[in-house]
Amino acid sequence: MSDSVASLRRKIDSAGDLQSVVRTMKALAASSIGQYEASVLALADYSLALDMGLSACFRQTGLAPVSSRELPKTDQANLTAVVFGSDQGLVGRFNEVIADFTINAIKALPGKPHIWAVGERVRWLLADAGLDVKGQFSVPTSVESITQLVGEIQISVETAGNNATNLRVYIFHNTPKPGALYEPLGQQLLPLDEIWRRDLVKVHWPTATLPEILCNRTATLSALISGHLFITIFRACAESLSSENASRLAAMQRAEKNIEELLESLNGKFHSLRQSGIDEELFDVVSGFEALSGNKSF
Repeated sequence: MSDSVASLRRKIDSAGDLQSVVRTMKALAASSIGQYEASVLALADYSLALDMGLSACFRQTGLAPVSSRELPKTDQANLTAVVFGSDQGLVGRFNEVIADFTINAIKALPGKPHIWAVGERVRWLLADAGLDVKGQFSVPTSVESITQLVGEIQISVETAGNNATNLRVYIFHNTPKPGALYEPLGQQLLPLDEIWRRDLVKVHWPTATLPEILCNRTATLSALISGHLFITIFRACAESLSSENASRLAAMQRAEKNIEELLESLNGKFHSLRQSGIDEELFDVVSGFEALSGNKSF
């Protein structure tokens, strides 16, 4: 059954309303990307200060394990993974990409994995793959709410560490990539990477006066490591949110293009149908006029 002028008008109006929604979501996604990218850049000075403090601590305390939980890998390792995904849709394959990457990475690691998911949608994917999802965190909706999430994750990790030996903690998230939307990334959170620690010891101190730890060295090192973990988790969350909004922006751009093509097609049909109606009306008028003119000639 062919569309009528009224039905085509309703479809055009609906498509126009949807186009307005898509444009609004594009603007919000673009704005969010800028905020999350700025939050990552803002960590640079704080991160540098922590690294210099850790460098000073490692110089004086040596490179011995910073906690009794830093033991070699074994098949009995307690493996905990934090996976960043999304709570909302319209993000393309954002959750599928990080879920597949996490599943493949965990298969290559020793020990039974315990998963903490950030986002409901990635939690479903990980659970469907047979992974043991211990809990779920809500995805932050702003830069300000990232700090609360990081605190909750740190508490969960510390609780797991207090109840286990040989603890290994990993985080998995999508990170922005130049020339593309994003790519999945995994990194070891605990124990601290030995190469990273040795590189910090080799860092050149910026002044002629060498640093000295005045208070309790163990307490100072513990506080600095806690700050390092905070920055690492914060950066992972912010990069994941930036990638999520980049994926949403791309999805909205595709949707906007499809809507524009649909509107072009609907408008073409509408004008064609209206023209046909006008032609029929004109034909009726001409036919009526000719009929009336013919009757008068008798």
